[in-house]
Amino acid sequence: MRLDDFDFYLPEEQIAQHPSEKRDGSRLLVLHKNTGEIEHRHFYDIIEYLKPGDVLVRNNSRVIPARLFGIKEETNAHVELLILKHDDNDICECLCGNAKVIKQGTIINCGDILKAECIEVKDEGIRRFKMHYEGIFMEVLERLGTMPLPPYIHEKLKDKERYQNVYATINGSAACPTAGLHFTEELIDKIKNKGVIIADITLHVGLGTFKPVKEQQIENHHMHYEFYTMSKQTAEILNRAKKEGRRIIAVGTTSTRTLESVMSKYGAFKECSGETNIFIYPPYDFKAIDAQITNFHLPKSTLIMMISAFASKEMILDAYATAVREGYRFFSFGDSMFIDNE
Repeated sequence: MRLDDFDFYLPEEQIAQHPSEKRDGSRLLVLHKNTGEIEHRHFYDIIEYLKPGDVLVRNNSRVIPARLFGIKEETNAHVELLILKHDDNDICECLCGNAKVIKQGTIINCGDILKAECIEVKDEGIRRFKMHYEGIFMEVLERLGTMPLPPYIHEKLKDKERYQNVYATINGSAACPTAGLHFTEELIDKIKNKGVIIADITLHVGLGTFKPVKEQQIENHHMHYEFYTMSKQTAEILNRAKKEGRRIIAVGTTSTRTLESVMSKYGAFKECSGETNIFIYPPYDFKAIDAQITNFHLPKSTLIMMISAFASKEMILDAYATAVREGYRFFSFGDSMFIDNE
């Protein structure tokens, strides 16, 4: 398929620059994929579309203040680093602005308490750094780093917790799994009280999720690996739901990628962790999920390709055109969709 097949018109003023006043007050476009019917609701109405016994799977990864600004030690050139991965040996894989000035051995000073030493040069502006610091790394990052808001958001975020999901607990993402931003603790309690089961997975959002597609033939696009994990408890919940014919509903494309990765690899859900570079685009036979909650995604992105595989490209682009006409807000801080299997 061609990249232009996933393009659509979007007025710039419909790119959300700030979160909705209330998380669950955002608009909700409900797309019934078996009929093509569209409904216009608010996110707090999502509970009407959930059934007792449904399993709602959410990504509990938490965004770290992954954007660092530093100065190259030898030349005082300004450099921006976006941490994509961090391991226990204090090795960080980073996407670098002004990457051409960063060679192996380059030292970047990111304040008095953190130095980044380049130990490997990779393609596409990616470098691996050994981090030298005093204290605890996450505390250093909280002090020096900033939240990695997408480049299309130009307004300053007043409350950085609004770029976190209320259930986010596991540090590691370089961008928020934004489909979850619409949930409140109160709404989650109502969903549980209805008999819906909530299960958590973790996928740390990195370049695999937000890297732009540049290949005209989308099959040639290279997906980067992202770390995921599934607990024994979640695997048991999901396997039981599959066996009993109950719905598995993914909150966001990152949850979908994790569930489909595990099911594709093992033929069932199981306790596991690893890295996935799964690229879902039409046609694709979904093995794990029955419905999904998602945001409105960028044109020509791997995310709109994924949901086009779940419904159909024509149905999704028609829904997006409807959303544009109806004044929905798009992208990370925008409104939401529920793609139902009914």
